[in-house]
Amino acid sequence: MRNFLFLVLIFIISTSLFSQQYTSPFELEVNYFYGNILRHNKDIASLIKGHPEGVVLGYNRKTYGLNEWERRYNYPDWGFSFAYQNLKNSELGNTYNFMGHFNFYFLNRKLMFRVAQGIGYNSNPFDIETNISNNAYGSSLFSSTVFMINYKQSITPAISLQGGLTFLHGSNGNSKAPNTGSNSVTFNLGLIYKNGEIPDYIPKGPRMKYKEPIHFNISLQSGLNESDYLGLGRESFLVVTTSIDKTLSKKSKIVFGVEAFFSKFLKNEIAFLAAAFPQFGVTEDQDWKRVGIFLGHELQFNKMALLANVGYYVYYPYDYQGKFYQRVGLKRYFGKQYFGSIAVKTHGAKAEAVEFGLGIRL
Repeated sequence: MRNFLFLVLIFIISTSLFSQQYTSPFELEVNYFYGNILRHNKDIASLIKGHPEGVVLGYNRKTYGLNEWERRYNYPDWGFSFAYQNLKNSELGNTYNFMGHFNFYFLNRKLMFRVAQGIGYNSNPFDIETNISNNAYGSSLFSSTVFMINYKQSITPAISLQGGLTFLHGSNGNSKAPNTGSNSVTFNLGLIYKNGEIPDYIPKGPRMKYKEPIHFNISLQSGLNESDYLGLGRESFLVVTTSIDKTLSKKSKIVFGVEAFFSKFLKNEIAFLAAAFPQFGVTEDQDWKRVGIFLGHELQFNKMALLANVGYYVYYPYDYQGKFYQRVGLKRYFGKQYFGSIAVKTHGAKAEAVEFGLGIRL
């Protein structure tokens, strides 16, 4: 688990630094939030005792178009966030979240949308002896995601006020059970300090058509995960993926593929259910392997891409969370042929695994 989170942190840093270093103005911000924990799963309902509150601290590095990708995305910020969240239940614990982020701007740069991803720490995770109630966090360390949308108003040349909505999500991707996770929707209010004037933006220039031929991809994804039935152990898994992609523009491409899943935790789960709960109709000889097809999209940021897939199992001998699945994550290209990825595979709100991938694009 700690190796997984270290790799996530490396991805976040590389997302922010990209290929060129330069001096630009920066911002410091502090935001207070207060809201509600969503009942996204019936198992978490008993843990919701009050309204979560906390603070988000941020460091924003401004861009003004020195790199082409900055101009394509209307001169976003990149930076780092820290979020403390009091979940108002000692059994659920508090969370401390360290993330890298991007800020995107709309409405004459008055409206800001933030996407943040990183590492979280829960102060009181599940323990079979001391805290059996916390089915949301099965481990101290987890993957943290924050979305924030704020309207900004300048008070002085250096100080601005902002307010809006913040969504906080925490989950370890089922790398250790239990893993219901938590989702909070909150209102926030904050102050921003800017250390200097932003230089003139480099003009975007005329839009140019961009074409690439269809490419063929082969990749392998792996990691560790665990059945929701406690005590069956963490197991490795392997996903073999073949796909084709078509570039639509310098911002995006679509992907279609076929993949085979070899998830050993399902082999353990099938054996357990066949022996312990024969009334469920599960037999020990049921195949634990699956085959799926998927359609996906990649949103390109220089050498990084935000990926999102929707898939359907065409070979599905054992019923686990339904035939549809989703995947969201980050991909990093190394040159024109090779790439690495970190993604979370889910079935709706239920995470199955965090996948680490390596692949080649031909």
